[in-house]
Amino acid sequence: MNEWPTGWFREDKPAAAQDGNAMPGAAGGSAAAGSAASGSTAAGSAAAGGASGMPGAANDPTVRMPAGSGSAGSSYAAGSSSYAPGGSGYASTATGAPANPWPNQPPLRSAPGGPPRGARTYSGGRRPRRRPRLRLFLAFLAGLVVVLLILVIGGYFYLDGKLNRSNVLVSYAGQPAAGAGSNWLITGSDSRQGLTRKQERKYHTGRDIGGQRSDTILLLHIPGNGGPAVLVSLPRDSYVKIPGYGWNKLNAAYSFGGPKLLAETVQNATGLRIEHYMGIGFGGLVNVVNSVGGVTMCFKHSLHDAASGVHLKKGCQTLSGGQALSFVRVRHTFASQDLQREQNQRVFIKALLSKMTSPGVMFNPFSVVPAALGAVDTLSVDNGTHLN
Repeated sequence: MNEWPTGWFREDKPAAAQDGNAMPGAAGGSAAAGSAASGSTAAGSAAAGGASGMPGAANDPTVRMPAGSGSAGSSYAAGSSSYAPGGSGYASTATGAPANPWPNQPPLRSAPGGPPRGARTYSGGRRPRRRPRLRLFLAFLAGLVVVLLILVIGGYFYLDGKLNRSNVLVSYAGQPAAGAGSNWLITGSDSRQGLTRKQERKYHTGRDIGGQRSDTILLLHIPGNGGPAVLVSLPRDSYVKIPGYGWNKLNAAYSFGGPKLLAETVQNATGLRIEHYMGIGFGGLVNVVNSVGGVTMCFKHSLHDAASGVHLKKGCQTLSGGQALSFVRVRHTFASQDLQREQNQRVFIKALLSKMTSPGVMFNPFSVVPAALGAVDTLSVDNGTHLN
């Protein structure tokens, strides 16, 4: 919409002009001035027009002034007008003179209080939406998501490839049929792999121990209907029939034929089919506990045992890797010996899993990455077991 009045550039002039300050034809201003004594309405109109120097200005304020026609009575005469920014345009300083009919103009941008030089100005007083910044932020966010996905997917396959797999579970004649859910055989061997000589002395594990033994044998059942898992300890001194070796203690199967023979012995003794196997040694347990920042345990009584090297005070405390290893091995201070040790091992495994799956570890890359690396490097699993 044009803000200039209609006819601003009108150039047509009447045939005769009345004087130097008026333009003939301006709604009969001059004729009305000649008959001012008659007191007619037209005379009053002409008088008003003559006072401003533009006859007929009240009827047509957009008539252009002739060049050089400025006078003392003109509203745009030099020295007789002033500009009032933000007001009604050019206001005449003459007493009783009407304001100039020019449209109001916005204040000069260089005026005091205006925007600084080089600053952006926008018409209509509204700033446009900051779409470039929004697009930049969305692009950054999308890139961050892509990087995280690459790290997670790449990290999964890297860790999955570092698991120590072996052909532990094999089919054989008379093997129990598969049931609902899945069963895991978990063993803790007395392997000193991953421990230095100094750590062997510190943790009282002994040196130059030949062969392989497993004093920790557990059976984990995960229901297929999403119910809670069940962890059961199998006493190492259980008297069972070992294929090819006759009757003997359960942990003797591990010494005779390793995890493969132990898995077959457990399946025959329990009637449960084993779908997965996982084993961990002394060094692996120490590394996993240290990588998660220790495991908090509470004791009703203090524990001291020279054989396992355990020295724990009464109450709640955070166990380091070495202290945890001593705790799961101690048995001489208990009246029930191995049975109490098995119970302690289940309590510790629950505490360790709770710590590993806590938000402080799972969402902390400085904890979850060392924990995952410490676990997969020391775990032995069957060929069909993966990180998921």
